[in-house]
Amino acid sequence: MIVLRLALRSVANRWITALLTVCGIAVSVMLLLGVEKVRTGARASFADTISGTDAIVGPRTGDLQLLLYAVFRIGGVTSNIAWESYRVVAARPEVAWIVPVSLGDSHRGFRVLGTTGDYFAHYRYRGGQRLAFAEGRPFDDLFDAVLGADVAERLGYRVDDAVTVDHGLGASSFARHDDKPFRVAGILAKTGTPVDRTVHVSLRAIEAIHADWQSGAPIPGLTLGADELRRMALTPRAVSAALVGLKSRLSVFRFQRWVNAYPREPLLAVLPGVALQQLWDLVGTAETALGAVSAMVVATALLGMVTAILSTLNERRREMAILRSVGARPGTIFGLLVAEAGLLTGLGIALGTVLLYAGLFLVRPLVDAAYGLYLPIEAPSARELAALGLIAAAGLAAGALPALRAYRLSLADGMTVRT
Repeated sequence: MIVLRLALRSVANRWITALLTVCGIAVSVMLLLGVEKVRTGARASFADTISGTDAIVGPRTGDLQLLLYAVFRIGGVTSNIAWESYRVVAARPEVAWIVPVSLGDSHRGFRVLGTTGDYFAHYRYRGGQRLAFAEGRPFDDLFDAVLGADVAERLGYRVDDAVTVDHGLGASSFARHDDKPFRVAGILAKTGTPVDRTVHVSLRAIEAIHADWQSGAPIPGLTLGADELRRMALTPRAVSAALVGLKSRLSVFRFQRWVNAYPREPLLAVLPGVALQQLWDLVGTAETALGAVSAMVVATALLGMVTAILSTLNERRREMAILRSVGARPGTIFGLLVAEAGLLTGLGIALGTVLLYAGLFLVRPLVDAAYGLYLPIEAPSARELAALGLIAAAGLAAGALPALRAYRLSLADGMTVRT
């Protein structure tokens, strides 16, 4: 108790140096915990890119390839599912709902996705949130389009603007469906998912813009007008994939086995949660790098604390000698400096934690709105508490170096006046 009181008075006597040291540790702690919060939020947002979907059915390619183009709009579609096969899958007794997805076209670098109105009713993200409209409504007319938030923001679109679809996935395609322009019917609210970077049109519209095309080019001499197309049945011949919700999750493996053994054509059923975990394992190296950088920042702050204490030892030689002369033992001197280091570290940890949560309250709405990254404000996790405990222990251990040097100073050496 006496050592702690001495440490408090010693820190108060050198309050400017102590304050700078505490601030350095606080900033490093805030960075370390902030990286952990961002890592947790990024992982949760990544895993919640699609939720509530029990299976993704597509052509037999690979789990990650099917996930990448059906959910993240990355990569090309090498083959499709025949419409008859899609209807057979939809008629399975386990299926509660099914949403077709058709890919292959683009608009100024953004993917165009053909689907049905059920997409807006059943697509979920971030633990079950539904898609919401910032403006307008879902597509109703054959040539209506619904834009993701990033598409509308970057290209400056508003409701009722005209949109032309390009054939293929190039950012600057020379094969365009400019004779069949779409009208922006709605703009979705920001989700932080690939939905933001997608132009949504109806499945019938995908068939309509290709009705007078063959082998990737317009049929010479054949042009179908919008009114004529609206009167046509426009039944799809194939779709790229399908998002499936089951009546019971207990049947998911039985449904997956049935799809994978489908006899009419090679199909594949992917469980989104499993595939997302596999994908995260491939791209999650960045979080390890961020953690390493944060740990180095903490180590730098602790090193600065040790340097500050060591630099003042020569000035405090007489102080140590006086303490020894009034009965303080070498162990007391050792404990005093270790207590000072522990006190500075503890104050830095407390200040850094307070600053982190204050910052989270301020920036969370902005980060969510701008990037769709949800940063949870919750009590420190066991991992975070363990990290804080390690920092506290490292602070005490760092204080042991100058304390050991002071421990070895003799009383006569301390009382000697140096010239």
